[in-house]
Amino acid sequence: MMKKLLVALFAFFAFSGIAMAAVDINSATVEQLDSLKGVGPAKAQAIVEYRTKNGPFKSVDDLEKVKGFGKKTVDGFRSEVMVGGAAPAKAEKADKGKADKGKPAAAPAPDAKKK
Repeated sequence: MMKKLLVALFAFFAFSGIAMAAVDINSATVEQLDSLKGVGPAKAQAIVEYRTKNGPFKSVDDLEKVKGFGKKTVDGFRSEVMVGGAAPAKAEKADKGKADKGKPAAAPAPDAKKK
């Protein structure tokens, strides 16, 4: 009985970790996109068709260019998607402009060819 419970708990946590992973909209299948909140089979297919016709998305915001998607829809699942292995778009925007404020720029590396 205890073994079954442990196996069930392990399976639950293993699969919930997979479900929590962000979906890369540039490589996701229709089925993966369909699993997102607010995206059904038709919208998932529209994403794939748009990507095929227009090339990879540069940001999550580009989803607003796909028929059937507006700002509200995109904002609804922004934390569940990413572009090309990057962090979700909201995190990217929040980090811009915060990089090393107040720290001096690194000195250029010395030229290794000089003797």
